[in-house]
Amino acid sequence: MKDTFLSARLVNEDLIRLVIFSSVPYEKFDAFLIKDRTSESKLSLLKMSSMASVLIADYHLSSPLELGHSYMVAIRDFGRIALDVNEATSFPDFDSKYAYDGDDLGANCTKTRTSFALWAPLASAVLLKFKLPNEGRWHLRNLERTEKGVWRLSLNGDFDGMLYTYLVTNSEITVSTTDPYAKASTPNSKESVVIDFSKLKKRFHKEALPVLSSYSDAIIYEANVRDLSIDKHTDILKKGTYAGLIEPNRKTNDGNPAGFDYVCSLGITHLQLQPIYDFKTVDELNPFSSYNWGYDPVQYFCPEGSFSSDVADPKNRLIEVQEMVDAFNKAGIRIIQDVVYNHVYEYLFSPFEKVVPNYYFRHKANGRMADTSYCGDDVASERKMVHKLIVDACKWWIDFYGIDGFRFDLMGIIDVETLKEIEDYGKKKDPSFMVYGEGWNMGSECHIPLGNMSNYKLLPGYAFFNDKFRENAKRYLSGDLSVSDGLRFAFLGSSMEYAGNHPLFLNTNQSINYVECHDNATFYDYLSSIRGDLDEKERLALSKVALALCLFSFGVPFVHMGQEIAQSKWGKDNTYNLPDVYNRFSYRLLDERKEMYDYFRSLVSFRKKHRFLHLYDPRAIAPMVDLNEIEGAFHVHFSDHNETAPYKEVDFYFNVTDEELTINFPSPRAVVIDTSGALEKPSEPKNELVVPKHSFFGVASF
Repeated sequence: MKDTFLSARLVNEDLIRLVIFSSVPYEKFDAFLIKDRTSESKLSLLKMSSMASVLIADYHLSSPLELGHSYMVAIRDFGRIALDVNEATSFPDFDSKYAYDGDDLGANCTKTRTSFALWAPLASAVLLKFKLPNEGRWHLRNLERTEKGVWRLSLNGDFDGMLYTYLVTNSEITVSTTDPYAKASTPNSKESVVIDFSKLKKRFHKEALPVLSSYSDAIIYEANVRDLSIDKHTDILKKGTYAGLIEPNRKTNDGNPAGFDYVCSLGITHLQLQPIYDFKTVDELNPFSSYNWGYDPVQYFCPEGSFSSDVADPKNRLIEVQEMVDAFNKAGIRIIQDVVYNHVYEYLFSPFEKVVPNYYFRHKANGRMADTSYCGDDVASERKMVHKLIVDACKWWIDFYGIDGFRFDLMGIIDVETLKEIEDYGKKKDPSFMVYGEGWNMGSECHIPLGNMSNYKLLPGYAFFNDKFRENAKRYLSGDLSVSDGLRFAFLGSSMEYAGNHPLFLNTNQSINYVECHDNATFYDYLSSIRGDLDEKERLALSKVALALCLFSFGVPFVHMGQEIAQSKWGKDNTYNLPDVYNRFSYRLLDERKEMYDYFRSLVSFRKKHRFLHLYDPRAIAPMVDLNEIEGAFHVHFSDHNETAPYKEVDFYFNVTDEELTINFPSPRAVVIDTSGALEKPSEPKNELVVPKHSFFGVASF
């Protein structure tokens, strides 16, 4: 009706609110509820209020409205309108009534039968739209609503490789959507794909992986599938792909190891890969026409197609991810998956919102969407079926792909219980399983414990990116000696009282120590902007000191791809969508700075060899370590012979000043490591040591 707007909404399980905006003068009317377009019942008016051009009427239902049916409200002289039931997801008992704990959501395929299960408790109808790859036409089948709002359909026959979507009707609006539990996809998330996984499952080769006695045994290297293999200065054939990353015996132009061999040569224990699940903003059919890190998730269970060597084959990406993880495991390297469960690319167009409107995302008190991450609308992990979705996705990556740990993006937005269940499952599979993330306290509309650093006691098995380490180390390394107390606190894994700083963690296993990650500028670029007076040689020297500080602090050392050769992003910081030249690993630079690569490898080897650097209990660390400053240089003294064996004592000197430093010892000391790397055998013991400017030295007594 012209100049009239009507809205009918279920605002409580037994209350319908009708709102009429109209310039037409008010007249008494009756309202009726029409169910499934067949039965009609008169609504009982509870109260009515009005003002100029607006009328609000509340109608009481004799019993709670039964979801899963089509409902219309008919008003004499106004016509029919759909009843909006989407607000039912916010009713206090919604989860207790509809949360489903079965393990069969998604498409489950065998040679003789495929069953579909979709959780859509608000929906009045769900249809399956499907076709086999070699067919030209689509088919439609109705799903049947069953317990807890799960819609089901079984098809007899072999449907391996079948393409499908759902047509879901909520509040009389029908939308097409992919399956939230889809394990495979056509390019660009257009359709979900049925897979008979019994044909793909393979045995993983975990026997080469060393057992972690603690997180402090780990040395984490962060990288990106595309970045590690895309550079033109190598003979990698399938550049930018899962398969290309594990090609053996690949070389740079100067004959240095590239790709898989390069990563394996570093000596690291863990390779953390930026998102490898399906994300939005790279066209999978033209992957090199754009770039994105992948923190814009679409499908949580399905690998990203732009890294596949054959995206037209839905199975290819699945097989290649399995092979990639297995290849690194055989080489003794565990794979950490960087996951983003705090937001999606666009909530309105996500399968979550399409299937169950108003459920998967947090809302503010005023009803607006919560966006505390500033990256997208916050996922409501505390809701039972969102919790289940996230946990099920993690289980799938562990069970089917052999993932060895998770790094959680903006973990401070995810609830503690969800994080703990993921940890429990991973560590039951493998006691060496690692879990850590960004524990920034960003605030939330959720009033339960979240995975931020202030809740470290609730998450003793989790590590957190230590921004105290990052900021104090960067400032100190750039010559700001005013943060020396903060640096010492960070060096101790921020796990004990020091100079007025209170512990951030239970022990140093919870401290991820880093000066550079994919976010923000590289350390080389940071130095370039802060210390314009330094020449390149000096910046490279301080970059080497930064590596030593990361590797030899108490906690979990974390190094970003390219940091070992002081790579630049040409002054850019947030390069998430900039071209490859800003993000790819530069094998040309590796050839130019091979000495830095060798130096980094020696630092890694030294840390792995000397167990005193792996201590994590503050009660063991405190009595054996003395921290001080000598003419601006950071000095660390280790004195417990039982821990430092075969040495009696060990001293580290980090000289970030612009002056050389002369140290006199009461008894002779031998150099065991310096800015050229770890010595094959200690130098001749001397009573004096000259530490050049911008350098690192480690000495020991026997």
